[in-house]
Amino acid sequence: MSPAAGLLFTTMLAAAVAAPGPSSAALVARVLAHGLRGVGRLCVGLLLGDLFWLLCALWGVAALAQHFGALFAAIRYAGVAYLLVLAWKLWRAAPSAIANTGEKRESPRLLLTGLALALGNPKTMLFYLALLPGIVSLDTLSLRDALILAALVTVVVVVVLAAYVSLAERLRRHLHSPVALRRINRGSALLMAAAAVGIAAR
Repeated sequence: MSPAAGLLFTTMLAAAVAAPGPSSAALVARVLAHGLRGVGRLCVGLLLGDLFWLLCALWGVAALAQHFGALFAAIRYAGVAYLLVLAWKLWRAAPSAIANTGEKRESPRLLLTGLALALGNPKTMLFYLALLPGIVSLDTLSLRDALILAALVTVVVVVVLAAYVSLAERLRRHLHSPVALRRINRGSALLMAAAAVGIAAR
């Protein structure tokens, strides 16, 4: 893989990850409603989803999603259902409860939710299974190149998600009144519901 191809891949991946979509909406909603607690697991799930689709592209197993379509659908709809449950809880929660929800019970589920979002996100699948072969020659890709691509994916996804988290947390810190907290609560609920609908309707 040439340096030019690596740079092009990094640039296009950054643009794809940064583009607003269901994953970023769910992430922002989570931070606005709960702060930073548990958000790391959601981000890890999103990253694992990206790495999974990269692996599918590198191994030439794009047909995997077709062979195991029912499994992917089940994972996707489980994530959708969980997002809708969170949205309902946020919509009904009192302003004082926004920052004090039971995080220990939710944290393991957040990783699975992030994974479900990434696996069911058409933007993610399109990039790795349709656009990546046009950027990098997969037929001549060495193991070293594959590891470089995986490292680039990790860095880009972590940096972009961290930027989303940082911006959402800064916004959250400036809003403290009960009215503002209720608006954050319900706005986050709407974002999560929108993310769920976006994944379910793909």
